Amino acid sequence: MTLPPPPRAEQRPYSYERHGVTVEDPWHWLRDPAYPEVTDEGVHDYLKAENAYFEAAMGPHKALVETLFEEMKGRIKEDDASVPIRNGDWLYWWAFTPGAQYRVWYRKPAEGDGAEEVVFDEPAAAAASDYFRLGALAVSPDGKLAATLVDDTGSERFKLRIRDIALGTDLETVTEVGIGEPVWTADSRGILFTEVNDNWRSYRARLHWLGRPIEEDRTLYEETDDLGFSVGLGKSQDKSLIFIATGDNTTDEVRFVPATDPAAEPVLVSPRQTGRHYTCDAAHRKLWILTNDDHVNFRLAEAEFTNPAEWRTVIAGSDRVYLTGHTSYRDHLAVSQRVDGLDQLLLRTYGGAETPLPFTEAAYSASFSGNPEFGPASYRLSYSSMVTPGTVYDYHPGSGELEVRKVQEVPSGYDASAYTSERLMVPARDGKQVPVSVVYRKGFPKDGSGRLFLYGYGAYGIAIPPAFSTSRISLLDRGYAYAIAHIRGGDDLGYGWFLDGKLDKRTNAFNDFVDAAKGLAAAGFARPGRIAAQGGSAGGELMGAVVNSDPELWGAIVADVPFVDVLNTMLDDTLPLTPGEWPEWGNPIEDPAAFALIRSYSPYDNVGAHSYPPMLITGGLHDPRVTYWEPAKWAARLRATKTDDNLLLLKINMGAGHGGKSGRWDSLREVAEAYAFVLTQMGGA
Repeated sequence: MTLPPPPRAEQRPYSYERHGVTVEDPWHWLRDPAYPEVTDEGVHDYLKAENAYFEAAMGPHKALVETLFEEMKGRIKEDDASVPIRNGDWLYWWAFTPGAQYRVWYRKPAEGDGAEEVVFDEPAAAAASDYFRLGALAVSPDGKLAATLVDDTGSERFKLRIRDIALGTDLETVTEVGIGEPVWTADSRGILFTEVNDNWRSYRARLHWLGRPIEEDRTLYEETDDLGFSVGLGKSQDKSLIFIATGDNTTDEVRFVPATDPAAEPVLVSPRQTGRHYTCDAAHRKLWILTNDDHVNFRLAEAEFTNPAEWRTVIAGSDRVYLTGHTSYRDHLAVSQRVDGLDQLLLRTYGGAETPLPFTEAAYSASFSGNPEFGPASYRLSYSSMVTPGTVYDYHPGSGELEVRKVQEVPSGYDASAYTSERLMVPARDGKQVPVSVVYRKGFPKDGSGRLFLYGYGAYGIAIPPAFSTSRISLLDRGYAYAIAHIRGGDDLGYGWFLDGKLDKRTNAFNDFVDAAKGLAAAGFARPGRIAAQGGSAGGELMGAVVNSDPELWGAIVADVPFVDVLNTMLDDTLPLTPGEWPEWGNPIEDPAAFALIRSYSPYDNVGAHSYPPMLITGGLHDPRVTYWEPAKWAARLRATKTDDNLLLLKINMGAGHGGKSGRWDSLREVAEAYAFVLTQMGGA
């Protein structure tokens, strides 16, 4: 089949000067000036032309996409359900019905033989919308009401509604621009929530008394000092306090009010200090605080309610042990940590006795998965590895039993013994050792003749866990090895690993990914040119950087919602996320050095007149995080500049946001499309 010529976006002269440098941006016009509304006909015409070209290019491969989709769907239990968890007088769980895109939330009395009832029916709520996402579901302390946050456009502006569970009807809409987690007052008469402003920043926490006009809602806290800070809410595990937190990527500040008196003046735990993180929980009339104030890998401290700024160390910071989370239950502190890059779970009594929960695979993901109650009889855990399906455990501290509650079913069949995983340490160019998790089917040739799929992210201190994926099996069974590069910018090896991949050290993340690919090639997993790479959002920026710097390494690139117009975005403080992003990338408005550095690696600004591998780029029209014009402008510049005839596809979801399509089957089909693109460009189909 001969494809029609690809779309060519018109170049329109546009330039500006910063710090004595003139920046040319001939595709600036693709940003609709009416954004977040997108009404410009020329913009729509170009995006539609790119989508039509995508359909034309992928049309001959529909059978492959369908085969992959059915394989992936066949590995998902259609009537999957969660393990019930107790909260007060009820057991709560969710379940899918066969064929359904969304789940239904249920409960039944924890004692006796009472009938189950529906708490919230996602399929019914989603029926009238092309897009649906349940952002939060919070049942009131008296068990009668449910607060739901629903996004039906992909814009991540959620409608907060109060539902009568017994009647199955909504009683009122509290706000249409909510976000985060709503928190109930202790008496179930009021709900605390956060709202976003026009720039999609969670800027204030409010209190609504049920049944009262929204005009009477009270603002408990509004962030006015720092336009990069966002406000969030939480409730202590003992249910006594409601926390109001504000912060950005580097700094936190927390206040609290009694859950019984939410209108009280919020108590400040400790004033913000740039570069200091801290989070709080409460139990036994004390605050339990995780902070990086005196060690980069955090310490755990305690403080009195009456003197919340006086922190006494409970667990000291450690160069080897990175403390990542904590919950203060009645009998134990549940501490999540990472040791040498591997998850470790620890239960610690208030007397100081510690019980680690050991796991033995070379690479895995393990976490406490949420007990709503303050004094649970057991602790719920989640575990998986690249070869071990997801497993839910209940750990019983009295007996030490690790009880299996659920093992992820793969209906079409899965033999874990047919696969193996490794954790390699690959040297980066500056001598650092970069962890790489790899999985492949046994018998995979390590002589360079195989094919490799490499995934990376490397930003915001987000670690990519070496967890199980049923979709990935479709690549492994077609002769691919699949690897995750745990590069700097994530916190895989501690908070310092994150710091070494941001701001003026940002290029370490890109170099680590390239060096990981070269190291895997040297280990025989694939030759250069037979490595596919994928990343999304900030990981899409990673894809843009490494395909500019080392195009010959890659056989195919998949860049999902890629943050590639970094310089222009960081120079525009009217965009939703820009001020809050400066601690991550730098502020090129005020800092000439940050301007020069970002300009040196921003993928859109560094597209070169050379060959590029086949590339699939995706975006979402309603994405508030990475605006649609970033992938669109990048694709336009690539088309106008690159010197090869390799396939370049841009797909913009016209009814979705940052996460792509909603619904478990629609989102799975997008995975199938990405894998089909790689297979058709690199072989193995």
